[in-house]
Amino acid sequence: MTMINTRILHPVESLILSKIPDFVKERARDIELVVFDVDGVLTDGSLYYSANGESQKCFHALDGHGMKMLIQSGIQVAMMTGRQSEITNRRAAELGIPHLLQNVRNKRQALTELCQELNIELNQVAFIGDDLIDLAVMQRVGLALSVPNAPIYIQQAAHWVSQLAGGQGGAREHCDMILASQGLLGPLLSHDSPIQGEVIQ
Repeated sequence: MTMINTRILHPVESLILSKIPDFVKERARDIELVVFDVDGVLTDGSLYYSANGESQKCFHALDGHGMKMLIQSGIQVAMMTGRQSEITNRRAAELGIPHLLQNVRNKRQALTELCQELNIELNQVAFIGDDLIDLAVMQRVGLALSVPNAPIYIQQAAHWVSQLAGGQGGAREHCDMILASQGLLGPLLSHDSPIQGEVIQ
């Protein structure tokens, strides 16, 4: 069970949480695992093909830093995708994400097995998805999240939708919201030695 920090909110936490419905903040306080879909959530959904097959995906540095902030704050992070890509392997390795599930056709089953492995309940999981393959798992987790580039019926299944789109900082919004809800964002901002994330210039 996540311990609630009763300290006074950092001004940035207050700013972030001022835009979040109370029921979403309450659900976010219990989150111990955040699972990110890849295409359409960590990317803008575009797939670039060469004559030899898929060659490129575009990830956002802000999203990557947010995922590292979760990890370094003690929240587990996983990436789950219906595709198989060496580029996704490389991205997960860069960010130090230990749980990468690719070529997943049944995300609900895959998440259930991951939760059993980590001894985490489904109501302690946040899942960020954007398409039909994500819907069944979004309906089971404690906090279902989405992005504005998702179809409207997927957005309606989410407890909260970021303002920024997938691949354009939307995942970072979700990271910041969860961290702020648990009182974990302020310490990262106030620490004398900033968190070691990606170099953003």
